[in-house]
Amino acid sequence: MSNYDNFDFNRTLPLISEDTEFFPLMSQEDEEEMNNEETPDILSILPLRNTVLFPGVVIPITVGRDKSIKLIKDAYRGERIIGVVSQKDVGIEDPEFEQLNQVGTVALIIKMLQMPDGNTTVIIQGKQRFRLNEEVQSDPYIKASIQKFEEVRPKADKEFKALMASIKEMAMQIIQLSPNIPSEAGIAIKNIESSSFLINFISSNMNAEVSAKQQMLEVANLHERAKMVLEHLTQELQMQELKNQIQSKVRVDLDKQQRDYFLNQQLKTIQEELGGNSPDLEIENLRDRAALKKWSKEAATHFNKEVEKLARMNPAAADYSIQINYLELLLDLPWNDFTKDNFDLKRASKILEKDHYGLDKVKQRIIEYLAVLKLKHNMKAPILCLVGPPGVGKTSLGKSIAKALGRKYVRMALGGIRDEAEIRGHRKTYIGAMPGRIIQSIKKAGSSNPVFVLDEIDKVGNDFRGDPSSALLEVLDPEQNNAFYDHYVEVDYDLSSVMFIATANSLSSIQPALLDRMEIIEVNGYTIEEKIEIAKQHLLPKQREQHGIKAKDISLKNQVLEKVIEDYTRESGVRGLEKKIGSLVRGIATKIAMDLEYNPAISKTDVETILGPPIYDKDLYEGNEVAGVVTGLAWTQVGGDILFIEVSLSPGKGKLSLTGNLGEVMKESATIAMAYLRANARKFNIDHRVFDQWDVHIHVPAGATPKDGPSAGITMLTALTSAFTQHKVKPHLAMTGEITLRGKVLPVGGIKEKILAAKRANIKEIILSKSNRKDILEIKEDYIRDMQFHYVSEMKEVIDLALFKDRVKDAIDLTIKEKSENHTK
Repeated sequence: MSNYDNFDFNRTLPLISEDTEFFPLMSQEDEEEMNNEETPDILSILPLRNTVLFPGVVIPITVGRDKSIKLIKDAYRGERIIGVVSQKDVGIEDPEFEQLNQVGTVALIIKMLQMPDGNTTVIIQGKQRFRLNEEVQSDPYIKASIQKFEEVRPKADKEFKALMASIKEMAMQIIQLSPNIPSEAGIAIKNIESSSFLINFISSNMNAEVSAKQQMLEVANLHERAKMVLEHLTQELQMQELKNQIQSKVRVDLDKQQRDYFLNQQLKTIQEELGGNSPDLEIENLRDRAALKKWSKEAATHFNKEVEKLARMNPAAADYSIQINYLELLLDLPWNDFTKDNFDLKRASKILEKDHYGLDKVKQRIIEYLAVLKLKHNMKAPILCLVGPPGVGKTSLGKSIAKALGRKYVRMALGGIRDEAEIRGHRKTYIGAMPGRIIQSIKKAGSSNPVFVLDEIDKVGNDFRGDPSSALLEVLDPEQNNAFYDHYVEVDYDLSSVMFIATANSLSSIQPALLDRMEIIEVNGYTIEEKIEIAKQHLLPKQREQHGIKAKDISLKNQVLEKVIEDYTRESGVRGLEKKIGSLVRGIATKIAMDLEYNPAISKTDVETILGPPIYDKDLYEGNEVAGVVTGLAWTQVGGDILFIEVSLSPGKGKLSLTGNLGEVMKESATIAMAYLRANARKFNIDHRVFDQWDVHIHVPAGATPKDGPSAGITMLTALTSAFTQHKVKPHLAMTGEITLRGKVLPVGGIKEKILAAKRANIKEIILSKSNRKDILEIKEDYIRDMQFHYVSEMKEVIDLALFKDRVKDAIDLTIKEKSENHTK
């Protein structure tokens, strides 16, 4: 409804009223009279380029073509009746008859005006619609024969009345929303009584394409034409509402921006008067700080470029504060700022010995690094990975190393990290973007050569947000980390001087490429003697300090500590031991606070009073009193442990059952052991028929704990042999090793943890592969002096060592013989 180029109410209505006494709003009587007027059979045809004339509607037309001017002048001197038809293609300057639409409108020339610019304008009113038949004349203008186009009028039912009411209401809304439509249009629409004229009036003046208007003109059914008009009005109303919303929003945003600018200018003036920092002064401060930095030429160039970008920004803009934060991060990073290393190797050795008991291999590696650094003064920092069970001091070792080197210390917990951006950061284009935790930790340390502990590197996850372990490849590669790229910083940062120390409980879950970049150092569990010393030197003083107890208030002797270790903890580390010592200290603190008498030297009885009855009983691990039960050695993430392999036989058809929450590898070990025993039954004096007459059930307690791995292979074979021969296994004997179908015994891992578990369980003899002899040599001789080790390479050696040989016959053989005799009878 906003296109009024062809119809100007302010200009047209006074002219019509003054000269012709004609008012463009006709009543139903006027419309009926107009429809009943006689129409000539042949009409002069005036082509219209950019509009469509509807019956009853008055519009002004500017005529520019010579043919059209002559037609108008000839008609104006005659009866003033012409035919008006729109062109199919508006780009044609002189259309022919075939290039006109077939349906047009009979028009009455009301007024012809000669405009000051030389153009001729005519005011015409549509009368009736017609359809072109054939061309009668083409020169000097087109004449054609026509036939009347009859209109189908619907019944004035409720639906049609509602449709007309909707059209009128929607047209009024568009007039109110559009500033370009004069108010007279609303008055005209309100006063129109004829449904047909209302539809024609709105169709003529709505904002629609010429083709769409021509389509409406050609619809004979008034009801269908009304629906088309309503559809176009709905689109126009939605478009007008959207325009108003956009204009309103732009106006509000512009007003706010102007307001913020003026307020910011006032604030700038006030800050300068008060001696505060204006934006210009803030930028100068950034440049002054940058002049003191020791960064590379590339970093300096990038910083200056970003400062120039900040200077061009409006301080009121949202990106201004983001740019400020980015530049301050660049200034806060310790570019080429290093702490001086302390090369006093004796002092470093004393610090390491004081802070951690044991861990000789790790301490030796740190001293080696310091020695090379002292001689060369420049060395790529090693990437160490400390692997071991929880509670052995892997994380706290990083602090001791930092203290020994005289470096800053930072720690980053990797457990549960799944987003790659945690390592590399986010790009600045993201809302809330920030650097990765590597850069954040370096900034926090304030030094480019700190000791950086990457804790729990084996617990890094991955999902749809990326793989953080892959992002760590660049960080932990000495050949690449001299140009580490953080997405937020956008400038390479040198990490080659950082001493990275990673910690892990297991190597199995670490990505192989990441594992290849690190130097693996195993941190094994502690012996009982080592735990006693750690408790006396570190744990007890720490707990006394935390609970406000003096050294004279509590005393723990070695035998008491040994009881706590053996009866209340089962671990490779000392974390659980520290908790139990804390409970003992709190028990003493309670008595001191209540002024109760007590003996500072805690006895074994006092331990049971405070901690309760013993949790673990090592006697449970001693006996192999029935055939088919063998003690094995296992490795877990919390250290070594012992487990039983139990085998029972029952009459059946040789079925093998496995229980105890076993993994696939352990199930395969049982299958291999059974296959080997069947193939070599004669070597162990077993009748081969027994395998088809007895069902075998192998169980590994405890059933709720998942178990897997190949190290129980020789244990399972020994248990099966013991059950089939009914020979008991030696007491206080344990074993570990993998087997093959040929009966070979292969080496396994975690030997030190397994030996510690065996000693806790009072095991005296241990069978293991000859290839594991080197692992035993790494254990202190004093600790394993009372233990006997048997190194084997064949399964027959294991059976000879583990089973008694004094029984020539066993119960199973007798049972088979009896069955055979009965069968013969």
